[in-house]
Amino acid sequence: MQKKTRSTTALAALLAGGLALTGCASGASSTSTPSASSAPDSHSDSAGSGALAVSYDGGIYLLDPETLEVTKDIPLDGFNRLNPAGDDRHLFVSTSSGFTLLDAEAGELTDQTFGGEKPGHVVRHDGRTVLFTDGTGEVEIFDTHDIEHASDDDAQALEPEETYKTADAHHGVAVELANGELVVTLGTEESRPGIIVLDKNRTEIARNEDCLGVHGEATAEDEAVVIGCESGVLIYQDGEITKVASPDAYGRIGNQAGSDESPITLGDYKTDKDAELERPERVSLIDTRTKELTLVDLGTSYSFRSLARGPHGEGLVLGTDGALHVIDPEAGTVTNSIPVIAEWSEPLDWQQPRPTIFVRDHVAYVTEPASKKIHAVDIESGEILTTATLPEASNELSGVLAH
Repeated sequence: MQKKTRSTTALAALLAGGLALTGCASGASSTSTPSASSAPDSHSDSAGSGALAVSYDGGIYLLDPETLEVTKDIPLDGFNRLNPAGDDRHLFVSTSSGFTLLDAEAGELTDQTFGGEKPGHVVRHDGRTVLFTDGTGEVEIFDTHDIEHASDDDAQALEPEETYKTADAHHGVAVELANGELVVTLGTEESRPGIIVLDKNRTEIARNEDCLGVHGEATAEDEAVVIGCESGVLIYQDGEITKVASPDAYGRIGNQAGSDESPITLGDYKTDKDAELERPERVSLIDTRTKELTLVDLGTSYSFRSLARGPHGEGLVLGTDGALHVIDPEAGTVTNSIPVIAEWSEPLDWQQPRPTIFVRDHVAYVTEPASKKIHAVDIESGEILTTATLPEASNELSGVLAH
């Protein structure tokens, strides 16, 4: 375990063009040099609590979650990723300089930046927010309560409670459990074979290297952590790591969505190792109780930004047929398909815009970059509550998490 560390970067450093960020779709780094945006300035002085965040080519819009109107336009060049910080006020924006804290209530980027080159996954679990920086292998662990108050007038500069550094830098992820254990990936720039588990004193207590291409994570109820592999998943629960193999020799699960309301995680599923871009039509369900993997045929493809969970643990998949498919994870069946947007096709470049889903409470927010629209959908009734048109085509979609 290492001492607390913090880096602060001036906002001007974030406005340089051409940001190189780590791709969670492919596990590779890419660069983008977009043009400046002509979107209008802010519509109000404050984004307010509960804001949605949408990235576009030239900045970030903050939206009112009820009306979907733009409440703030934050200029920021480059390809920037959006991550909920875990509270009801902040997000972490992944830029070329690291993870920069965005205050959605004030409608501005702060001058607090953490990590460094190639910021990767942000994991929120049980009151802890964990940042993983791919370029350095550094893990920074925050008390989410500290993030919540980071923008208070009398607040001291935000500091991680702890930092940990992996043996080698790699595209990885880490999650801290309620008992203080840390699950963290193993890997180098060339290979990612598995995970280790560290106790609260950061002594290794478990290891599994039967997970080539390890990528992403999801947590389920009862403190189960599920990590994706090219041949299934690893489940860490109750002090043990269990490998759950895919039914195919190459059955990659790289992106997942978990829920505290369900013991079953929802994942993608790809079987063509050599495809330039596979467009799968099946998703995976991983039961952390039985350690079994079930495949569900959707009849439509989807992308890595298509997976989410509903308020009762429902699986949600935004298909390229334009529908939001609702899955009963216990039965392993599609229970509803809600038409929301026009048919679409996933672009070859993972950084290019594509429809995206973000869920908060009982509402699913769905973007439609081709028409510059965003929709709010009631998950249970299937009713489209609100539709708005944005000034520019959206890319990523995220938001603060209501408590």
